[in-house]
Amino acid sequence: MIKLFEVQVGFLCYNGKYIPAADPIFTADNRSFRYGDGFFETLKVYQGQVLLADLHFERLLATMHLLHFDIPPSFTKEFFVRQIIELCNKNNFTDLARVRVAVFRSDGGLYDPVNNLPNYVIQCWELPKSVLELNSEGLIVDIFPDVQKSCDKLSTIKSNNCLPYVMAAMYAKENRLNEVILLNQYGRIADSTIANVFIIDNGNVYTPPSTEGGVCGVMRKYLLNADFPFPVSEKVLTIEDLEKADEMFLSNAIYGIRWVKQFRETIYGNAKATILHELLHENILF
Repeated sequence: MIKLFEVQVGFLCYNGKYIPAADPIFTADNRSFRYGDGFFETLKVYQGQVLLADLHFERLLATMHLLHFDIPPSFTKEFFVRQIIELCNKNNFTDLARVRVAVFRSDGGLYDPVNNLPNYVIQCWELPKSVLELNSEGLIVDIFPDVQKSCDKLSTIKSNNCLPYVMAAMYAKENRLNEVILLNQYGRIADSTIANVFIIDNGNVYTPPSTEGGVCGVMRKYLLNADFPFPVSEKVLTIEDLEKADEMFLSNAIYGIRWVKQFRETIYGNAKATILHELLHENILF
């Protein structure tokens, strides 16, 4: 048996059962282990509420359809929210927590599965209060040169096969960068290791379309549809666009917005990123 995340203490939820996090829960035949046959969702829980729960469940359901899972009728938003909150309570993470929901196909078969029934694991970790604040020190970022993301219908999901992002994170650490940006097969901006990329240019906020190979982030979708005092829209972005921008920031469901201080030789401010952060804090948390 293989132990999943042995270093985690407390409990996890495996197919609706709460078990000690250090207990073995699957064998070497697990399809996620063998083939990366599945995906995951990362959420933030704040004072007993799953933030942006509607958008998270919408993406979870859409990904299951895309990967041809046979979705049980019980897989509703309420079903997952209840188990997420119960797990956080069992682990005494009642104030602020990061939650990971991993979904994978049932054991059996080679590339062709025996069936398409989903299994899932829910884990949670306590978060520091600092994730609610805008980063005081701007990020230093650059391009990850070794891997390019493809632009297809699978490139937008949070796949259990994360090798491009693993290698990108290692590159960032080796080069003393806070984050790196991944390009697509056309040499344009896709996303970063754990976030979507936004720039601010002449008062307008832009992020690459989902057709550019980046993950369809929940916070990205919220920003695109929120009522802000300046427009947020999709636009194909190049390295030159990043170098000419007034500001750059990264977004995901855990950190919200993190502003970038430097990309190569370009130095940015954070005036509008600060406004966006304050609006997010007001609209989502309260």
